[in-house]
Amino acid sequence: MPTITIDYTPAYEQGGGIGRYVRELTTALSALDSQTDYRLFVSGASPARLPNAPGKNFMWKPTRLTPTWLARLWHRARLPIPVEVFTGRTQLYHATDFVLPPTLPGIKTLLTVHDLSFIRVPETANPSLRKYLEQVVPRSARRADHILADSQATRQDLIELYNLPHEKITVLLSGVDSRFQPVVDRGVLMTTRNRYTLGERPYILSVGTVQPRKNYSRLVQALANLRQSGLDVGLVIVGGRGWLEDSIYQTIQETGMEEFVRFTGFAEESDLPALYSGAVCCALPSLYEGFGIPVLEAMACGTPVVTSNISSLPEVAGEAGLLVNPYDVEELTEALRRLIEDSALREDLIQRGFEQAKRFTWAESARHLRDIYQEMLG
Repeated sequence: MPTITIDYTPAYEQGGGIGRYVRELTTALSALDSQTDYRLFVSGASPARLPNAPGKNFMWKPTRLTPTWLARLWHRARLPIPVEVFTGRTQLYHATDFVLPPTLPGIKTLLTVHDLSFIRVPETANPSLRKYLEQVVPRSARRADHILADSQATRQDLIELYNLPHEKITVLLSGVDSRFQPVVDRGVLMTTRNRYTLGERPYILSVGTVQPRKNYSRLVQALANLRQSGLDVGLVIVGGRGWLEDSIYQTIQETGMEEFVRFTGFAEESDLPALYSGAVCCALPSLYEGFGIPVLEAMACGTPVVTSNISSLPEVAGEAGLLVNPYDVEELTEALRRLIEDSALREDLIQRGFEQAKRFTWAESARHLRDIYQEMLG
């Protein structure tokens, strides 16, 4: 039985997109493959706090050393301590979050690079994290035997910016879980509204960490435009606090939108379908995304989507969303207005969205990943 180690740390410590990606992919893999010995490496974890492993052939391999300390040892001090010290011997190591730790000679290595936003839109990145990634990611990409990219856009960025060979990079698309479907029970919708104190006002929903790359400042400006034209609508932002947030809060104050913008923080994943379903539309005008899972989740819940016409987002939305220039507030405003006021357009995009979301499943992503593992192991 082959032994494969997956870095599960993002799933353990992150509530955002990368954490969701690793959680969903591992769960789908456990339902698909019972013939491989999987080890789940988790740094900064207390063994007593780990849940049940996703399958009988999955084994936790935790260490109390935090990701920060491991980064200091492996990538700043460059100490060649192999990850197998924590995981035991393995035939393939899958690094799921941009950076590859030292491994023993002869071990196959797979690296997932979700995006290169820290290069494409550096002004939106945390300065210290950007400096770290600029040093470590290209070094990890050169060392890895193979690389997974979240989208064709990210794959092309890796080729152009790091001069990597085409054949070294495979696109592994994300999926949308079957629990994301329209919530029509008014009781559930109202309970969810009350839980997050959303009131009764119709709302535009945006999902993502509060940071500049999500383009919330321009979205707030678009909200102000809509309200000035007479549309009584609010904005609900679901996501944890990030970095460089001050400009977002300043825009809210400058536009007088304090009463109409609600930050919920991270929402329980079980509440997300109701939050999507209760929205008049979903807006994801990001300046860059490696994939953009909320686009699919909104579509699967029957909520029409406005998103950006750059990076990976046209790949994800296809012809089922309104695509806009994320730097153009007027264009964003008009797209939101059309989705709110044009019932025929809404219904058309809702039906297109259902079909688009069906194309992306975690089961298919897991099958693709299993095939890549098998090919790498020969």
